[in-house]
Amino acid sequence: MADNSSSTTTLFSPYKLSNFNLSHRVVLAPMTRCRALNGIPNDALAEYYSQRSSSGGLLITEGTSISPSASGFPHVPGIYSEEQVEAWRNVVDAVHAKGGIIFCQLWHVGRASHSVYQPGGATPVSSTAKPLSKRWTILKPDGSFGPYSNPRALTTSEIPEIVEHYRQSAINAVRAGFDGIEVHGAHGYLIDQFLKDGINDRTDKYGGSLENRCRFLIQVVRAVVSAIGPERVGVRISPAIDHLDATDSDPLGLGLAVIERLNSLQKELGRKLAYLHVTQPRYTAYGKTEHGSKRDQEGVHLTRKLRIAYDGTFMCSGGFNRKLGMEAVARGDADLISFGRLFISNPDLPLRFKLNAPLNKYNRKTFYTQDPVIGYTDYPFLGKGSETELNARL
Repeated sequence: MADNSSSTTTLFSPYKLSNFNLSHRVVLAPMTRCRALNGIPNDALAEYYSQRSSSGGLLITEGTSISPSASGFPHVPGIYSEEQVEAWRNVVDAVHAKGGIIFCQLWHVGRASHSVYQPGGATPVSSTAKPLSKRWTILKPDGSFGPYSNPRALTTSEIPEIVEHYRQSAINAVRAGFDGIEVHGAHGYLIDQFLKDGINDRTDKYGGSLENRCRFLIQVVRAVVSAIGPERVGVRISPAIDHLDATDSDPLGLGLAVIERLNSLQKELGRKLAYLHVTQPRYTAYGKTEHGSKRDQEGVHLTRKLRIAYDGTFMCSGGFNRKLGMEAVARGDADLISFGRLFISNPDLPLRFKLNAPLNKYNRKTFYTQDPVIGYTDYPFLGKGSETELNARL
């Protein structure tokens, strides 16, 4: 467990994250926004991330595709082509100009896709050939919703190529100027499809036992660590989240198994990863409502056990508001708290939290549109000059 916490720790206490000095613990969570037209980051993304930057503040980008076949949303950015690397530089430079720190979340959606997003109309890949249930629908490029395509299970021989895509994307992210990357192993996407026994029905070395189900994630982490160093690598997991049918019979056991292997890797390397990012079960409970004010005690208990087990920086997300975030860091349940929807509508969220100021309400209808301004960069700051005030007061 990290030792940066104390009884007086608040969201505004500084924190040493790997080689980075954070001035506060309010982190921008990764959130799909669908504004990178044709997969290329643009000026709108630079403005969006710059607005949410503060000196010594940590931002994590939206999920960023590691290959042409990794996407399952319209107009999400990639990090696999030279054009994308060059375009990301403008975004990263805008964040660094504000003194911010930015990690790129590496993403492969696996079966949470549709043939319309696949090169040549191919079948999406997964750990399994089982389709998503009809409970879930996918947003298509034309703005309509429909069922997900049936996936096919990756063969054992194909998996190293996917691992290589993660490794090369990590290298590309560093070339673009990112301070680090986050491996997205959560929320029912490809890595989670290997981790969860409710999805993974494989009979090879990637299925069955916890050791086998964790194998793909650990191979990916080893690959990106070998490419850019552990200090630049964060990992996100969500053992108790059932998003996109990602269920497991023993969420705590799964989370502890992942942590045991990450701890062993850190011990082997003699250096620690940047952080472990865990989504609390409250994410599901409040996923389609306003942010919550009640504690999901069972979920908090599970997350606390994971926090105790992990030897390193522990970040939490999932339904937090100012009060719940302050409580979590004060108790030592987390070192850092990432915020999603509240950060969408409040570009100066750390300052608003610091002042305990009123928050702008977000408009869910504009979360996934392609408009470069409306619902994206037009949410107001506290007042004129507040961007400067944000850096001055945090």
